[in-house]
Amino acid sequence: MSDETIQMLLQDADERMKKSVETSREKLGTVRTGRASPALLERVQVDYYGTPTPINQTANIAAAEARLLTISPYDKSALQAIEKAIQDSDLGLTPNNDGNVIRIQIPELTEERRTEMVKQVRHLAEEGRIAIRNIRRDVMQELKELRTSGDVGEDDEKRGEEDLQKLTDKHVGEIESQLEHKEADLLEV
Repeated sequence: MSDETIQMLLQDADERMKKSVETSREKLGTVRTGRASPALLERVQVDYYGTPTPINQTANIAAAEARLLTISPYDKSALQAIEKAIQDSDLGLTPNNDGNVIRIQIPELTEERRTEMVKQVRHLAEEGRIAIRNIRRDVMQELKELRTSGDVGEDDEKRGEEDLQKLTDKHVGEIESQLEHKEADLLEV
């Protein structure tokens, strides 16, 4: 009984940590590197008929070339709203609207902008690590409660804590490798 309870806690912690890692991966993907990627625009919200709508639900976004994004709206009347949303975003991109398609030329990053973005990426990675450590803290608390209530013994609790630490280290390591990869992309000239 006690072993099953601990395994269920660890399995739940593993799933929650995987979600945190995936969320970090998505957030890191939205940070602009020197290349064009449709993921750059994922955070952009378009005011579509008075409703804030993710840009990818209002248009098809494609990386036509290494430094060019093309945005083809599903509804041509949304062209102005999409253009305005991109200009108002914190991405520092300038859309060119030809009446049918919006083209965004991705400029080279300056050294100053690169270091600024590395700081931003490190902050996002730290948020992911904090989320994983919070999950670990919650599960550790649950393990202590199980021991104090007499459901598990001290040895089982210690074994559960060790397994939980291994899970934590594994998932933090995944975030670290994502961070290293993103930093390498940003610093690549």
